[in-house]
Amino acid sequence: MTRTTRFSVGLTGGIGSGKTTVAELFAGLGAAVIDTDQIAHQLTAAGGAAIEPIRQAFGADFITPDGAMDRARMREAVFSDPASKKKLEAILHPLIRSETERAAAETQGAYPLFVVPLLVESGTWKQRVSRVLVVDCDEEVQLQRVMQRNALSEVQVRAIMATQVPRATRLAQADDVIVNDGDPAALTVEVERLHAAYVALAQADER
Repeated sequence: MTRTTRFSVGLTGGIGSGKTTVAELFAGLGAAVIDTDQIAHQLTAAGGAAIEPIRQAFGADFITPDGAMDRARMREAVFSDPASKKKLEAILHPLIRSETERAAAETQGAYPLFVVPLLVESGTWKQRVSRVLVVDCDEEVQLQRVMQRNALSEVQVRAIMATQVPRATRLAQADDVIVNDGDPAALTVEVERLHAAYVALAQADER
């Protein structure tokens, strides 16, 4: 998807940075949030468009009895084998792209805001949106949030973090940054400020 003249925002951040919280605040103000993780879950749920390609590529062992992708088995496979990770991405990425294009075309919000956890890693999203918004926090805050939220050990969380681009690399790709170190009031103020700026840019694009 190459960028159209319509203004759009790509929201990203490391695991535990608070992307979902920030996206919900933007949605409450009128942005049309399109979450690529949610789309990926729909594609790999029972009856999803990715199920048959996954079955053919990985085998029936990667499909649960109810017809969904076995997330635990797949997570283990892609973390331990780069070739499996690439094979899964080759299935999912084109499907996610077509679904995000469809969702963006149908959206009625002030502007589309794409939530893309691996925006920087993907290498193509930066060219597909008008602005990249990074949700940032201290790495120790990330660590504690994910350990509590997902009941994972510090070693497990650090292993996940190690698969993502370094914090400095992500920040270097940002047009805008929201710091989410745990002050809800400050977070709300910052989201409101950026939303107003994005609405103005979206309106300018439509003129």
